[in-house]
Amino acid sequence: MGKYDVVIIGGGLGGLLCGNILSKEGFNVCVLEKNHKLGGSLQTFGRKGCIFNTGLNYTESLDEGQVLNQYFRYFGLMDKINLQRLDKDGFELIHFNNGLYPFAMGESNFVNTLAAGFPAERNGLLEYSRRIRQVCSAISLYTLREEQISIFGNYDLNIGAADYIASVISDPRLRNILAGNNLLYAGHETKTPLFIHALINHSFIESAWRVVDGSHQLVNVLKSNILANGGSVFTGSKVVRLTGKNNVIEGAHLENGNFEEGKYFIAGIHPQQVLSMVEPGMIRKAFFARINGLDDTMGMFTVYIVFRKNTFPYMNHNFYHFNQDNTWIASDYRISQWPQNYLFMNTATSGAGTYAESGSVITYMHFDEVRKWEKTFTGHRGDDYLAFKRAKGELLLNEVEKQFPGLRKNIDAWYTSTPLTWRDYTGTRAGSAYGILKDYNRPLESIIMPRTKISNLYLTGQNTNVHGILGVTISSLVTCAELIDFRYLIQKIRNA
Repeated sequence: MGKYDVVIIGGGLGGLLCGNILSKEGFNVCVLEKNHKLGGSLQTFGRKGCIFNTGLNYTESLDEGQVLNQYFRYFGLMDKINLQRLDKDGFELIHFNNGLYPFAMGESNFVNTLAAGFPAERNGLLEYSRRIRQVCSAISLYTLREEQISIFGNYDLNIGAADYIASVISDPRLRNILAGNNLLYAGHETKTPLFIHALINHSFIESAWRVVDGSHQLVNVLKSNILANGGSVFTGSKVVRLTGKNNVIEGAHLENGNFEEGKYFIAGIHPQQVLSMVEPGMIRKAFFARINGLDDTMGMFTVYIVFRKNTFPYMNHNFYHFNQDNTWIASDYRISQWPQNYLFMNTATSGAGTYAESGSVITYMHFDEVRKWEKTFTGHRGDDYLAFKRAKGELLLNEVEKQFPGLRKNIDAWYTSTPLTWRDYTGTRAGSAYGILKDYNRPLESIIMPRTKISNLYLTGQNTNVHGILGVTISSLVTCAELIDFRYLIQKIRNA
């Protein structure tokens, strides 16, 4: 039990980044994480001596002078993590309609590589690249400009990603290829805004990297920073209730009986969960209804593979496969045809050289497929759940084997996770991979800003603004700018 300037609910990336910023600026910070491990989707786990990432499998814009590089310098991460650059001429390989299409790093390289297969679309590819760069440049926290805080830039939030691509690209095949990595944001053909697609694609085209030996290294550094700044970090500390009066939260009641007082409260968890903690009457029913009525992004099913030693060549790229004519699977999800797509990638480890030690295969899974076990928790779901996972894993591996003949004989062991696993370890509603689905048809409803109607309660993380490592980093700055001068923060980051 204690008194703090800022109590942060949730020890995922958003909560840890806010804890770093605020503790560095002299706030007495307390981070409360319900699980026994910090990190949310940055968590890692081990099987048979191999490391697996749960969420951060690769990241972006970490070259000198690029945006995430500068943020990571400010957070003291760049010199404390080991990075591996993915293949410059094909960090993503999109396997679509029996063709293999690379996404290359660097804007010119990206355009030239795709234009080699679609020469008639060169001008459209140039316009596409120019526009996604323009979208990112309009975001002041992307360019670290000292001006009025701008999250989404000065452009129309009602533009859909698929619609924009179709407006500049004539070839339907190339349209689908440009959306071929939309599993990174659970892209929906009739809902995903252009700004989400642009922020993801442009930042990865700048440069794409894997964190060697596990994303938990980021968690360790961020936690150490908070402690060194005099802050506190508690795991196994589930907040069950927020109480207060006169539109002010006074304290957080924990499941273990502790009560943590604070001047300010920041929640890095799903807004619906936050609202369920707040005393009745402090939040208007209309806001409850708005949050409850929003869609979440699709969940994921993953197979984690341990390879036999020196059998499977290490792939320094990511492989996306589609077995249908539309890469926007989230808007056309059919259980009867599962799996309709997958992302296959190897884990970067210091022990890997010519051959991979481990890998992951990820595909969509709707929560309805696991709903019958929603009242259970990890490790206690029963034999029928294990049989379900095994059958699904076999189906997915069979699909991968078609593109990687002989894969099966190289596997020593494999493990699976479902949206239920994701729900339990990251606290997302219904195991959503990226939180609230941004919808260009209703942008002002689906975009959640950090300030709430309660004067000292703020939100952060992937459910506010944008998701992903870069998106959550930007979102953490937006949240902290409610307590610290924005221009001052930008100067500190630029000078790091």
